[in-house]
Amino acid sequence: MAEANPSKGQTTTLSTSTSSFEALDPHDPHLNHLASLMFSKSSEWIQGELESTTEEYKLLEQMNNVTATKYSDMRQITSNIAKGMSALNLKYAELEPYLKQIDEIDESVTQLETAAFKLDAYSKRLEAKFKSLEQRN
Repeated sequence: MAEANPSKGQTTTLSTSTSSFEALDPHDPHLNHLASLMFSKSSEWIQGELESTTEEYKLLEQMNNVTATKYSDMRQITSNIAKGMSALNLKYAELEPYLKQIDEIDESVTQLETAAFKLDAYSKRLEAKFKSLEQRN
């Protein structure tokens, strides 16, 4: 690309290259080798970083899948426990009148037992009194 410089009356050529050297200029082979080696090692390092990041994401995905499975299992277990508790509550509600009757019977038996002990003690006193009266006669 040529451009006119009106102040000097000359035309200048602008380079379309973005580098500071021309492609056909001779370069130091050792420097070229070192640059290639640097780019190769940088590429290997970046590739390693990408692979390690990919592996970390795979591990996280596996951990998330295992966690989701565990939570699903726990939800199922909790659901089964809730159903079991509901069934037990229904059975308890059905048995509650019978349990009240058992409590009432137990209370009655306790009262009868107390009355039986009192009656036994009274009958022993009567027997002793009868024997003492019999011995006097």
